[in-house]
Amino acid sequence: MAGYYYQQIGGKSDRTHVERYFFTCELTSKVPSYTFHPEVDENADFEDHILEVRMVCLGSNAKNENNVVELTSLNYEGKEQSIPIVNLHSSCLNMVSLGDFHLKTPVTFRLKSGSGPVNISGLHILIVIKEDEVYTLEKNEGKKEQIVPFKPAKNKTGQIVPKGNLYNM
Repeated sequence: MAGYYYQQIGGKSDRTHVERYFFTCELTSKVPSYTFHPEVDENADFEDHILEVRMVCLGSNAKNENNVVELTSLNYEGKEQSIPIVNLHSSCLNMVSLGDFHLKTPVTFRLKSGSGPVNISGLHILIVIKEDEVYTLEKNEGKKEQIVPFKPAKNKTGQIVPKGNLYNM
């Protein structure tokens, strides 16, 4: 089960706008995994989906057992990687705030141990850039930035100060 709340940031004249949707899913022994992989709009010029996980908590009817949630996502090299993100227990730690934990899609949550229910919530962030800006970004990628050389420091008398002696003027 997943739920969404919609909020759009940016006006009609902006080339870039961000849409934020409330995200939630529930993991149980009957439904032990959930994959978040939104469809890319074919008509959009450029869009990027980010999942911001904020809170993981046990449901009120959770058993007195450890509930370990594992997350599978892509690392910076594009390889799939799985890590446990929380270990919840009804008697000592029934919720964890992850702050602003940003993940590129696709993302899979899996209940590795325990029977849940474990509720995961956060934001689905959709970034849309209109065609003009995508073209400008691609056009500017080929240009090299000019590096301006710096001049050595001078002391009060106008003499060049050797490296490492800035404080002995």
